[in-house]
Amino acid sequence: MGAAPAGRRADWLAGQLRRAIADGRLPVGSKLPATRVLAAELRVSRGVVTEAYRRLGEDGQLAGRGRGGTVVVAAPVPAVGEERPEKAPGHSTAVAFGAVPGADVFDALRAAPARIDLSPGVPDLAAFPRAAWLRAERAVLADLPAAGFGYGDPRGTPALRRAVANWLARYRGVRADPEEVLIVSGTAQALGLIAQVFSRDGIGAVAVEDPGSLGVRQHLAHWGVATPPVPVDEEGIRVEALRASGARAVLLTPAHQFPTGVVLGGGRRRELMGWAADGGLIVEDDYDAEHRYDRAPVPALRSLLPEQVCYAGSVSKLLAPALRVGWLLAPAAYREAFVDAKRFADLGNAVLPQLVLARLMESGELERGLRLLRRRHRRRRDAMIAALADRLPGATVHGAAAGLHLTITFGAEAGPGADTELAAAALARGVKVHPLSWHAQRPYRQGVVLGYAARSPGEIAEGVAVLGEVLASAVPPG
Repeated sequence: MGAAPAGRRADWLAGQLRRAIADGRLPVGSKLPATRVLAAELRVSRGVVTEAYRRLGEDGQLAGRGRGGTVVVAAPVPAVGEERPEKAPGHSTAVAFGAVPGADVFDALRAAPARIDLSPGVPDLAAFPRAAWLRAERAVLADLPAAGFGYGDPRGTPALRRAVANWLARYRGVRADPEEVLIVSGTAQALGLIAQVFSRDGIGAVAVEDPGSLGVRQHLAHWGVATPPVPVDEEGIRVEALRASGARAVLLTPAHQFPTGVVLGGGRRRELMGWAADGGLIVEDDYDAEHRYDRAPVPALRSLLPEQVCYAGSVSKLLAPALRVGWLLAPAAYREAFVDAKRFADLGNAVLPQLVLARLMESGELERGLRLLRRRHRRRRDAMIAALADRLPGATVHGAAAGLHLTITFGAEAGPGADTELAAAALARGVKVHPLSWHAQRPYRQGVVLGYAARSPGEIAEGVAVLGEVLASAVPPG
């Protein structure tokens, strides 16, 4: 590593460690020297090493493991132009911002090289509770009888269904018997099952919020379900427009609308209950309900309308999307149809992860981790708001009170295609964002959707600065 320079030693050491992680000299999983040992080797104060480790911990690249020491937990994404691993044959990383987004647009965006990923929907993956997961997994394996390795209940293990029912009662006000809970492979599978079951019941269209999640529309469309758009305003979905659409079912994100962040207002909830009483079905996607900062959580629609609401949630924003674990609560009239659809889809989720997750939920480990995440996410959210005020003072910020993302919109001078051009230019400079127009089926304000949960405050500030520079360069001098 060489001798430390005379000044700014913490900056120097943090940079040296980042480069060693990036080029593989310190691979993910490797243990760093104790601060006292490294300080003696470099002939610097222990405080210099502690500060450098702290900075990389904030970046999500290092994590303290108690007696296990400080461990590398993540490597940075290579910047544009740097070498990357070989891609699988036939897999393109080109992102077609200017075209109608294809089915693989999110795969392409994830694979595209960038220094700073501000894509929405990504939690702080470096905060995954590896030690707690390993402890729970060891305990599960020690207690699991041989029969537990056989085929399980397609609805999910009783332990996880019970844990989910308790979790929903505590955090979302949803009272459900464990027998009502169906464990699925994330919200994506829940949408596929909903599309199949509804289609068999003669429901060929599910109305969606506009703007609303492009990914949700893509999943429903894959199963042949139409997604007529219904406009959203500052109170949420416009129920009179929903009635006018003639749709028998609607998919909503009422607690934190994606992507605008609005909360379904009390008046709209009452209107929606009237619509449902006339035979309407609601799919409630409670995708990030546990992440709240500046306001109390609103009750889930499922708690008010159990017989008209299919409720979907997952641990993708609580822990990690890679676990592929979620849950679906269906109205009694559809419950057996959903169990059948799940049975013939995959015979049920993998049992071991279900049992481990159930143990984390029931032991309080997941709740403790959520409290830590909220504090970290709040700091990162605040850093993004401050950076936006500094670098994009003319933008309007939406949906900052909750969730893992916020949306900014531009003034009326931003013409059609402005946000896709901005996203493309930002990616060319190593920053990933979602153009808001991706998530709208009809003409809507131009803007971008920004995730902050997975990035350090420094990275957030740098990414927003790039957006500000790109936007400024696109505005003709006045």
